[in-house]
Amino acid sequence: MLFKNKTVFITGASRGIGEAIALKLASEGANIAVVAKSVKEDPRLGGTIYSAVDKINEAGGKGLAVQCDIRDEEQIIKAVQQTVTVFGGIDILVNNASAISLSNTEETETKRFDLIHSINVRGTFLVTKHCVPFLKKGSNSHILTLSPPLNMDPRWIEPYIGYTISKYSMSMMTMGWALEFKGKIAANSLWPVTTIATAAVKNLLGGDELMNRSRKPEILADCAYYILRRPVKECTGNLFLDEDVLKSEGITDLAPYSVKPGNDLQRDLYIS
Repeated sequence: MLFKNKTVFITGASRGIGEAIALKLASEGANIAVVAKSVKEDPRLGGTIYSAVDKINEAGGKGLAVQCDIRDEEQIIKAVQQTVTVFGGIDILVNNASAISLSNTEETETKRFDLIHSINVRGTFLVTKHCVPFLKKGSNSHILTLSPPLNMDPRWIEPYIGYTISKYSMSMMTMGWALEFKGKIAANSLWPVTTIATAAVKNLLGGDELMNRSRKPEILADCAYYILRRPVKECTGNLFLDEDVLKSEGITDLAPYSVKPGNDLQRDLYIS
């Protein structure tokens, strides 16, 4: 139980990948701050901060529901303070909250461009900024950000410039934090090789057909578990792919992670 009594601050943890990571670490006895906006369930998306906390408590962890829009710095500060007041500190930060908008330059509305950058870039930066003083006091402290490898092939950048530069910014922050906090806090990113079966994939990208060609969020939860238990001084500055993390742990049979085992899988964005 390496995560027993460790406190994990996870943004966007009311559903999907964030919730899966929360439940994995909760099963190891972790304290989880579920930091998200959802207090009333949207039928298209499912999940709230309260439903996630119920699952965390059932899994063996201790959950804390924290309503927070990471576009608002004051809400971030209050969320961090609430977590520290209840659990005594923060050992791990998972930057999972993100907005997606797959549109070209002409079709990208200004308000949509501002939204994805206010969440993906500004929000991630400010959440990290306000967690760092407590992470420095933590034990084997990690920052894990859900963002892709930095593939500068223009064919990956051209289709969705606004979204891509926001996600690449998250990865660049990982690389900077790894050096800035070297020896004190590990900073890594994690990205899936295939699409992941989440509400965003179903509602925005490809419906049930794409869902059935995707892997379950649990693949990223398991990868997060393996990364976050590694020593700070030995594991930092990496832009990990999920398959590589599992391979390094001796796990090569990934069929159990498929929504429909045997189906051809859809590769995710930024994966050659």
